[in-house]
Amino acid sequence: MKPDDRELIAQLCAARSGQRVDPAKDYVLETRLSPVARREGFDNIGDLVAALRTRREDRLIWAVVEAMAPNETAFFRDRELFDRFEHEILPALAKGRTGQPIRIWSAACGSGQEVYSLAMLLDELADRFPEARFELFASDLSERALEKAQSGLYTQFEVQRGLPIRRLVRHFEKAGETWELSPRLRQDIRWRRLNLVSDLSRVRGFDVIFCPHVIECMIEPARARVAENLAAALNPGGAVLFAAGEDPTLLSEALKPGVGAGVFTGHRRAAA
Repeated sequence: MKPDDRELIAQLCAARSGQRVDPAKDYVLETRLSPVARREGFDNIGDLVAALRTRREDRLIWAVVEAMAPNETAFFRDRELFDRFEHEILPALAKGRTGQPIRIWSAACGSGQEVYSLAMLLDELADRFPEARFELFASDLSERALEKAQSGLYTQFEVQRGLPIRRLVRHFEKAGETWELSPRLRQDIRWRRLNLVSDLSRVRGFDVIFCPHVIECMIEPARARVAENLAAALNPGGAVLFAAGEDPTLLSEALKPGVGAGVFTGHRRAAA
């Protein structure tokens, strides 16, 4: 790819989704965009970028931006966050909660491993919290990632990343060369495509939001916007979980440190 082509891709990603794309990483851009070029009927990435310049077609721009979105994930990634959710956040929320469900949102679910990790954990904890009801929501910028997530199908390599054998045999069945998650767990999740830097004033009422490894991949203005959006989506007493080392308090006054590394609570109601 030419330098000005790489710069254009970086600019489009920053403008549309707040993604930080390093134009110097030619190999990453080639790997991510080659499948897009083939899928869209172009002979090479150069032709794809030329079409972006001349057509300015919204659908094509989003295909490129979504392809460049970070896609590194695994089951029960950031184990400490799941431990804090299980042993500290969830018991506090479930205590005295009657009638209203505990609403949990995986805000950048990618190919589904994070939200399915939550679904498996809640299923295993059902006897500990018999009175609690849970609602699981999952969103992502990428339509293709959401399609894979909703299928519930994973390769042997994917299930080996983070899943002990006891969880694999409890929640999955072998389906040819892949593993399929229990339909019972899949059907209880509500899916939606969302751009976390867009207007999310209608996204409200969550008790727990998982959003690790997102703001670290964004340009500075977008990081602050996401922190504000997530804070505004929280119920009083709710918590947002980021990766260790991500500190949204430097970006937004609407969040303050919670019960441990990576956990933050709402401090004030952000403006809609």
